[in-house]
Order: sequence, then C-alpha cells, then structure tokens
Amino acid sequence: MSHVITRKTITLSSTLAYLRGGEPTDHQRRMLDEMRQHAEATQRRLDHQDIDWGLTVPQALEHLVAGRADAEGPYVGNAYYTALLSIIECTGSDPIDVGVYSKPSTFFGRMDDELARLGVPTELLPHRILYADLPDGIPFPIPGPVDGYPAIGHLPLSKAKAVADAYTAVLDRMDDAFTYDAKRLIEIFETEHEEWQSALRYGHTMDTLLFWISG
Repeated sequence: MSHVITRKTITLSSTLAYLRGGEPTDHQRRMLDEMRQHAEATQRRLDHQDIDWGLTVPQALEHLVAGRADAEGPYVGNAYYTALLSIIECTGSDPIDVGVYSKPSTFFGRMDDELARLGVPTELLPHRILYADLPDGIPFPIPGPVDGYPAIGHLPLSKAKAVADAYTAVLDRMDDAFTYDAKRLIEIFETEHEEWQSALRYGHTMDTLLFWISG
C-alpha cells in the first residue's frame, strides 16, 4: 500500500484554536463550514469503501471542535485523526505533496539511523519529524489510529534551516540509498525557511511546518 506524505505551514495557535471549544468567531464559523464539508466528503469515500470505524469523521470533527475526543471503540482514533486532518487541511497554506512511499516508517527509520551515524542531532532526524505526532497545545488527549495512519508530524519553521544544513553537511558521506531523498528534504526545508523569512517581513504569522502521511 502506498502512503502519500503532504506538507503545509500553519499558525499553530490559530489551528489549535478550533480544538478548544467555546463560541467561534465569525471567521472560525466560515472555516468550520469548510471543515465540515471536507469531513463529509471524506466520510463518503470511506462509506464507498465500506470502512466503518464506529464513529464517522463528521461526528469526530464535532467532538474535536467541542474540545473532546472521548468516544470509545478500537477504531475511533482513526476517525479522530482523519477529522483532525479536516481541520489542518482547511487552515494555513495550500498543501504540497512531498512524495509517495510504500513503507515510509521503515524507510525514514533507516534514514534516521544513517544520519545519526553521521552525527545529525536526534531532534533533526526525518522520522522524528515526520512522525512527531501532534504539536503541544491540544488541551485533551486524542486516541491514535490503530494502524498508525494517518500519521502527523511537525517542525517549528525556525528549525527548518538547521535541518537543511545538517543534512547538507553529511550528504557526501551518506549511503547512496538515501541521497536522493536527503536532497529532496534539503530542498523542502530550505524552501520553507526562505518562504517563512519572506512571510515574516510581510507580517504573516505562520510558525509551524506540518506533515501528514495518509494510509
């Protein structure tokens, strides 16, 4: 099975604001309408595949925006994480595909081992970033999907240049099995750093690079 890795930038506090309950602002109401439409479209695709998690994605979204994730059942984490993607995909920048991998956790786990061997700090390793899970600041626990997907990762944009520099510094000593993907990641993190710097000059507040891996 192939897994698509996607990225986008967000203002973390603005995205997490949808998970704190309370009365939404006019802008948040408009965005919530988009999120609900996204969740309903996702549920239609799941229904077409006869996938039943015991909690629909629209129901899970309503739980999240009410500030809770307390449904019970073995697969509700899949619904909650999929609903969370409805929030993520409707906030921040436009999403951009990073690539398609058959076994991303295995591949990037091995890439972590290679980069760590070459001296790259743990917090800058790709698997640690891509599978970092949810950012801090969500005020309630969200059960994870039983099969690990969708997976969510994140990195503060202030660290993107450090990641690109760390990979560049060891690129010529890296096993050839990882050089193509390392170059791709270097390009991504350098681009995100440059766009973040430009956005800051224009008063934009995006501060977090998000990744999600669909299953």
